[in-house]
Amino acid sequence: MMVTRPDIANQRLYNQHLAGMPSDKPRDVVAWLGAVQAQDFAGAKWALGLRSQSMTDTKVEQAFAEGAFLRTHVMRPTWHFVMPADIRWLLEMTAPRVNAVNASMYRKLELEEAVFKRSNAALTQALQGGKQLTRRQLATVLGQAGIAVGDTVRLSLLMMRAELDAVICSGARHGKQFTYALLEERAPQAHRLTRDEALAELTKRYFTSHGPAMIKDFAWWSGLTVADVKAGLELAKPYVVQEKIDGHPYWRASSTPAITNTAPRALLLPPYDEYTIAYKNHSAILEPMYVEVAKSSLYGGVTVIDGQVIGNWKRTFRNGAAVIELAPYRPLTLDERDALAVAAQRYGEFLEMPVEVMQAAAR
Repeated sequence: MMVTRPDIANQRLYNQHLAGMPSDKPRDVVAWLGAVQAQDFAGAKWALGLRSQSMTDTKVEQAFAEGAFLRTHVMRPTWHFVMPADIRWLLEMTAPRVNAVNASMYRKLELEEAVFKRSNAALTQALQGGKQLTRRQLATVLGQAGIAVGDTVRLSLLMMRAELDAVICSGARHGKQFTYALLEERAPQAHRLTRDEALAELTKRYFTSHGPAMIKDFAWWSGLTVADVKAGLELAKPYVVQEKIDGHPYWRASSTPAITNTAPRALLLPPYDEYTIAYKNHSAILEPMYVEVAKSSLYGGVTVIDGQVIGNWKRTFRNGAAVIELAPYRPLTLDERDALAVAAQRYGEFLEMPVEVMQAAAR
């Protein structure tokens, strides 16, 4: 049977739990996907809610506060949700690559290893005993330890390095402020794996939950080198297999069933959703005619019809309601507008508030 572009999209929707059976809890989504990009915290919560059964923003926030899943810098120089059990081996495998990316900024701001050692020690002392402190509070701690926090960038790099060194990770939010906690106290049962074991595990998880995908997709998502990815594919055999689609090699889980026509009619995906951000090549989910218009907005909130990205959306609040403004790439049919209204209603149920849908002119 010939595999087509819509088939790839449908398979990814199914594997990412955007179609078919949803997960029971947000933590199940994080464990299944391996990691979920999360610098847009509100959007990342919606990404978990979309893939979970009868989930609300309040319930996802509560699970995060309880430490069911954590938020830290890992894989690429940005935040991700990860499982407490996975956080150590993920950091050990990918932190060297993130530090290499950050190296020029470290040098520019005179952040040497001795500085990081002192800042990590100060943060550890301040957070011991289960304390969870905000960035502002920890900036004061660093200043009192004689460590110049400087501008926002310098402080951000000090905190990121502590995350990459497996010293700190997320605590519960204090109001709208994020807090940090000691990783060893927040994730005491975190697993340690050898590098080969970690590489095989992440490879299996990515291609099982995100496949079919190419080698360059996994390299982009994980932050690993192409050589590492190829080694991971060898280590992950026979759990992942290759298939040719339009003459290109794609990889997927060997146990993946053939999926056709399972896509929900419409989805409102948040910024940096795994359906878009997890791939270097977007030809399976984006018509060639929309590549240019989507160039600057594909990683924002996108509207999806039957697996294909057909526009963007954004949310504002007004008079106690969530206002959804649609910005399609083309005129929508009546059926498509109705389907997006249903998707917006689901988002309103997640937020536990009414929604209003507005549509801008097609671009």
